[in-house]
Amino acid sequence: MASRLSLVQNALPVLAALAILLLVWQFGAALLEIPTYILPRPAEIVATAITKSGLLGDALYVTLVEAVAGFLIGAAAGILLAVLMMLAPPVEAVLMPVAIVINAVPSVAFVPLVLLWFGLGMASKIAIGALAVVFVVLLNLLAGLKRPEVEAINLMRSFGAGPLGILFRLRFPAAMPQLVTGLRVGLARSTIAVIVAEMMGAYSGIGQVIYQATGQVDYLTVWAAVFVAMLGSLALYGVLVAIDRKLVWWR
Repeated sequence: MASRLSLVQNALPVLAALAILLLVWQFGAALLEIPTYILPRPAEIVATAITKSGLLGDALYVTLVEAVAGFLIGAAAGILLAVLMMLAPPVEAVLMPVAIVINAVPSVAFVPLVLLWFGLGMASKIAIGALAVVFVVLLNLLAGLKRPEVEAINLMRSFGAGPLGILFRLRFPAAMPQLVTGLRVGLARSTIAVIVAEMMGAYSGIGQVIYQATGQVDYLTVWAAVFVAMLGSLALYGVLVAIDRKLVWWR
């Protein structure tokens, strides 16, 4: 009960700020007589989203499936690589420079190559989503696994704990906040990368809807698609926050 009340209290300021923003947008655009193709009113965007709910709903489903699949694959790969590097320092010495170099390049820069390798279907979007996530999770988790002090590690060794025991009983609990941070950032990156990839080449998805509507100069549909994508991303982020509260309950 207390946790639900706290959640409501945290959500109220956000909802109030969002409501104020929408009201200012709605009436400000009308008072300033801003053309619809430059900045449509929120009411018009919502009306378009409702009118084209079938198209946008199907596209959002495809995008979320691709983003979540890429996120899960990338997160799992990042966690496995971080554990491997923690247990085998020579592996870190070899792979870390490669990871840093690849992570320094925006993941969307690899979209043309991924489309060439995997085609225009869902596989290419899942691949680019995973690429956007893997190194963020890897770098955050590895930094977290290295957080425990030497004294704590030596204490566990004095009680007979081996590398795996230290990893799962000491390092992983200490690394959970940074892991969750990496997952939050990775989820956003995965969604962005998937939508950009859909805009560059796809059979369906929110990004493809945005691309086609832009070509048809249908800016209300573009805004509606962006609005629906935002709602979908917020829903995914809410799920991740709930998982965060369960995993890192002491924060």
